[in-house]
Amino acid sequence: MTEQIEELLELENHGWRSLCDGTGSDFYGALMTEDGAMLLASGLSMDRSEVIASLAGAPPWERYEVDEPRLLALADGASTLLYTGRAFRAGAEPFVALMASTYVRRAGAWRLALYQQTPVDAGQSSS
Repeated sequence: MTEQIEELLELENHGWRSLCDGTGSDFYGALMTEDGAMLLASGLSMDRSEVIASLAGAPPWERYEVDEPRLLALADGASTLLYTGRAFRAGAEPFVALMASTYVRRAGAWRLALYQQTPVDAGQSSS
């Protein structure tokens, strides 16, 4: 399980780096399953094509933090990575949310099937 959490954390960090350097549309377009979805803290529910379109014009984050990651194994070839995420943009309050990324193994590679954010107060701990 240690190897699996490391693999999924690397994917998650790669995703965050893509959101910082403006390549999120390409990264998530390749990572998400065809029927993948994202449920965002703002109340939006987006399918893969909507995610790709929205990230194409999204302002980049300056930096991010992934805290207290843990893995929830759902079945063979399916796991959810849970963590508290913090993202920062100049002149804005930090965005803080509990995050859940559910990955499935397809054709030997991890693919993102569902991503969900639950907002928390920036000063509140996730514990």
